[in-house]
Amino acid sequence: MTSSPNVEFNSSTYYIKADNPARLDPELLTHGDQRNVVDKYRHWHLDAIRQDLAESASELEIAIENLERDFNMGTIIRSANAFNVRRVHIIGRKQWNKRGAMMTDKYIEVIHHPSVTDFLSAVPTDYQLIALDNQSGAHDLATFPLPRQAILIFGSENSGISAELIQHVHAMVQIEQFGSTRSINVGVAAGIAMYEWTRRFKLAP
Repeated sequence: MTSSPNVEFNSSTYYIKADNPARLDPELLTHGDQRNVVDKYRHWHLDAIRQDLAESASELEIAIENLERDFNMGTIIRSANAFNVRRVHIIGRKQWNKRGAMMTDKYIEVIHHPSVTDFLSAVPTDYQLIALDNQSGAHDLATFPLPRQAILIFGSENSGISAELIQHVHAMVQIEQFGSTRSINVGVAAGIAMYEWTRRFKLAP
C-alpha cells in the first residue's frame, strides 16, 4: 500500500491526515474511532471537525419548529450535517429526540429559540425564509427560484408549520407528489429540499 507525505497508515486500517497533528485526538488514536464520520475526519477531535466544517459550510440554514418533540428532528439534523448547512435553528421546545441524529448535532451549530419572535430577531437581514409545506398556494420546488441565502423551514409531522411562523415567510414551497398520500414524511422532505438547494448552488457547473 502506497503512502504520501500527507498521510500515514495506522494499525486501525484508516488513513490519518498528518498535515496538522493538532487535529488528532490521542485517545482516538490509541483506542480507535468508532464514530459515524467520513474517513477524512477519522481520529480528529471534536473541535477540529467543527472548525473544518464551519470553514466550508454552505450559505444554507434550516429551521425546525419543535412543537411536539417530533422524532423526525434527528433525521433532519443528520441530513443538515450531511449537506454541511451553515446553521440549524430550533424553534419552540428545547428538548428534542436526538436518537435519529446519530450524534451529528455535535459537529454543526445548533441554536435554540424559545419562540417565533426570538427566531425572527436572529434571522440575518439578507436571508429569505422559505417554508416547506403543501398548503394552498405553495410553489412547486422544481420550478421555484430558491434563493442562495435561504433558511428552509420545516414543521412537525402532525401539525406542520404554525400559522404564527407562516405569516413571516417569504414563500412556501412544496415537493411535487404523484401518489395517493397527502404528504411526504417531513424528515424525507427536508432531505429532498436540502439536496435540491445543494444541487443548484454547490453541484451545478
